Amino acid sequence: MNPQPIRFYHRGALVEVNGAHPTRSVLDWLREDARCTGTKEGCNEGDCGACTVVIGELAQPGDASAVRGLSLQTVNACIQFLPTLHGKALFTVEDLKAPDRLHPTQQAMVECHGSQCGFCTPGFVMSLWSTYEHHQACNSRPSRQQLADDLSGNLCRCTGYRPILDAGQRMFDLPAATLDTAPVIAALQGVQSDQGFHYTAFNRQVEGPQRIDHFHAPRTLEALATLREQYPQAQLLAGSTDIGLWVNKQFKQLGDIVYVGDVEELKCIEEKDGELWIGAGASLEAAWRALVQRLPSLTDVWLRFASPPIRNAGTMGGNVANGSPIGDSPPVLMALDAQIVLRKGARVRRMPLPEFYLDYMKNQLQPGEFVLAMAVPLPAFARQVRAYKISKRFDCDISALCAGLAIELDGDTVKQVRIAFGGMAGTVKRAALTEAALTGQAWTQASVKLAQAALAQDFKPLSDMRASAAYRLQVAQNLLQRFWLETRSQDALPPQATSVWSTMAHAEVAP
Repeated sequence: MNPQPIRFYHRGALVEVNGAHPTRSVLDWLREDARCTGTKEGCNEGDCGACTVVIGELAQPGDASAVRGLSLQTVNACIQFLPTLHGKALFTVEDLKAPDRLHPTQQAMVECHGSQCGFCTPGFVMSLWSTYEHHQACNSRPSRQQLADDLSGNLCRCTGYRPILDAGQRMFDLPAATLDTAPVIAALQGVQSDQGFHYTAFNRQVEGPQRIDHFHAPRTLEALATLREQYPQAQLLAGSTDIGLWVNKQFKQLGDIVYVGDVEELKCIEEKDGELWIGAGASLEAAWRALVQRLPSLTDVWLRFASPPIRNAGTMGGNVANGSPIGDSPPVLMALDAQIVLRKGARVRRMPLPEFYLDYMKNQLQPGEFVLAMAVPLPAFARQVRAYKISKRFDCDISALCAGLAIELDGDTVKQVRIAFGGMAGTVKRAALTEAALTGQAWTQASVKLAQAALAQDFKPLSDMRASAAYRLQVAQNLLQRFWLETRSQDALPPQATSVWSTMAHAEVAP
């Protein structure tokens, strides 16, 4: 395929970009090339939300959250690579103001005194604008808690958050001003191609002879499988929520890139053959929503998994394949007996998720192979399942540890139990000795005590900046007690009550 320019919709027209390196961030292009400096750089690692923008794509059939034919999602511009915009629309704070008045989102921030230093304000405004468009499209208003959840990826160091939440409520009282999606849809339809996208540029950061780096964006699974076999050393890229940091913070050279974000088949989430199939390209937001629809007890971890811009961009397949010992998806998937499905060329293989991880950041992926999906057996959803995330900050923080636990009782006897922890070892793993200590036993306080002792044999956690080894072990043991209290037949807590407990495991010991 011949190289093409990057083409996307921005500021009311299609833009073509040539010559920018494939790892140039959307934020740098906005500020330095397009001279749209409303979008700010704060942390440059997807944490603070100062660079929040909204990406628009043509909505897929059946997308209930579409806004008049467009899918609108907040993302962090600082960790998104420019070629990933091809065929999409980019909206920034410069798009909101009409010639004669502020947008209701901006006007509400003014009226409610939601800005002091103003540095974080454009990011807040774009998150609020996304909320505004989605709720106007379905003629609804968000609750104050829904606004807080939508803004959990935007940090402010001046105002606190009360006046910003006030603005989020106030904007729906002002005269409506919604996005005219028709010209955007028409422009994007003119860019669409079934042939995929191929972009190249010289890498001027590498000394010596000039090197050309390639960015491949296939549109079908077959094309992806072919490219992956053809370029086994190329960097696979999905949401860039990890890889963007490699470039920004470690100054890593990625070389050739194979981007999976345009393969719709890879985003499929459906029930088939007795399993819930979660395509590896499904966003974290979509994947967690599918799990929570079947297990409301997972709601708390879903909403606390990073932030909306990260969940919109990142994928569950990427979170699993990354293999971080503090990834929040694998403990829950292990508790549900999920299998990971891998593909190389035409060959597809699968294995239980715990077997996929070999050691710290090492897994079973072979050259030319990629993660196709996670498959969760539907009977697992009949278990009592809980997930607990422990972190220093309630929202938008990396876990000190994360637990996924599932139990099936026969009367008061433990028939099956699954206990998995992240943050307790070099990989996410199940607590084999703890599970064995509980299986076949009465689900009682005495059994919990035995399980807590076994847990100390399953894990020898490390101390780091997030928590000490002693803290991690003590809290993990506390979580077994909490799990028992919530799932025992006597005085069991309903799943919807579990969010009240979200930080109570901290009570006995400080980090």
